[in-house]
Amino acid sequence: MTKAIIFDLGAVLIDWNPHYLYRKIFQEEAEMLHFLENICTPAWNEEQDAGRSLQEATAMLVEQFPDHAAYIQAFYGRWEEMLGGAIEGTVAIFRELKESNKYKIYALTNWSAETFPIAKERFDFLNWFDGVVVSGDEKDRKPFPSFYQTLLDRYQVKPEEAVFIDDNLRNVKAAEELGIPSIHFTSPEALREKLEEKGVL
Repeated sequence: MTKAIIFDLGAVLIDWNPHYLYRKIFQEEAEMLHFLENICTPAWNEEQDAGRSLQEATAMLVEQFPDHAAYIQAFYGRWEEMLGGAIEGTVAIFRELKESNKYKIYALTNWSAETFPIAKERFDFLNWFDGVVVSGDEKDRKPFPSFYQTLLDRYQVKPEEAVFIDDNLRNVKAAEELGIPSIHFTSPEALREKLEEKGVL
């Protein structure tokens, strides 16, 4: 029986994408993609999600790639421009689940502790959760089992009584290995279908 729903945030409830910022900075798409694949990489960003400070991360890359200093500094200096808005279809599902009063609803997110307050100020639905576990605060992140366990322990959630939703298949598989039934998010419409199949909606 499902008693708890655990949402990822980025690309599930919130449209966040560095391309929104860097398309304003680079004239050529290929040049932008090369920069984001080789300099300000997803792996580099994940270390900030795990607790490394934005200042330290920026300084490290500027030292490595001094010719790209301005572009690197823009990543967090203009970070808010990467926020595209709420994914309204998923927010509608969240609202429906919340109003049903059947479930505890949590967020488990890989997010820098320094930038999460910006999102929280912008998106009111981030205050609807019964609990939010932010990787940057915990100095831990998905897909490490310890990060999922932090949420389960803190809110006394039994893995088999939860449903975890994430757009990253790596994170979904890690949750399933802990015995948490999971849904790989691809679109709000597909999510609704899968939740209906599980009898959650």
